Amino acid sequence: MSVLEIRDLHVTVETDAGTIPILNGVTLTIRKGETHAIMGPNGSGKSTLAYTIAGHPKYTATSGTITLDGEDVLAMTVDERARAGLFLAMQYPVEIPGVTVTNFLRTAKTAIDGEAPAIRTWTKDVKQSMKNLRMDPKFAQRNVNEGFSGGEKKRHEILQLELLRPQIAILDETDSGLDVDALKIVSEGVNRAKEQTDLGVLLITHYTRILRYIHPDFVHVMVAGRIVEEGGPELAERLEDEGYDRFIEPVLEAATEAEA
Repeated sequence: MSVLEIRDLHVTVETDAGTIPILNGVTLTIRKGETHAIMGPNGSGKSTLAYTIAGHPKYTATSGTITLDGEDVLAMTVDERARAGLFLAMQYPVEIPGVTVTNFLRTAKTAIDGEAPAIRTWTKDVKQSMKNLRMDPKFAQRNVNEGFSGGEKKRHEILQLELLRPQIAILDETDSGLDVDALKIVSEGVNRAKEQTDLGVLLITHYTRILRYIHPDFVHVMVAGRIVEEGGPELAERLEDEGYDRFIEPVLEAATEAEA
């Protein structure tokens, strides 16, 4: 069983204003088959955690560890992390002009598996996954995300998730910008991937609406780069009713006292 372990992780980012600490001691364990939701206000460090796990060069882990099945993730290159079984669905998927969806998917699958998939079964799998996600078959010949709507980009992210079959998936605000129908379709895709592979999921979101379709086993509240409370699905319901003020106010008070 694959296990992603994050221990006392501290992360900084370089900006025009200098080095800024973002994560201030995050500890979290995600096992294959589990769904963890991380919720919190803007600027709390949720996306920083996602991109640090994936290996974005903008972020520097200054202390702490990230391991996957005991292997040091922070020592891996980005492609090594993908081959090890980590997957990131980005909040803002990028366009790749000149590369078709078909070529992109097959190249990625080949890189991860170490061999090219058989054309006949691969073509069948791609068509079926696109059908499940209500994607027009013509998208297979379009350049990656070029001219795609926000919802189409998110469906393409989940198409990758279904076809690449990772061990642990980090979904960074996959629900942002989706209408009700697209949210349901994307969520069904995540649930399908989990059923097929016993996928471990780290779902980052501001809102509870996606949790109506992707049911978390654990909910974590992140504020100011720390996980300040943990619980089950009932915690998400409390956040829906109460918001984040009860978590933010102690942090602001502590910051004020530190400056005094």
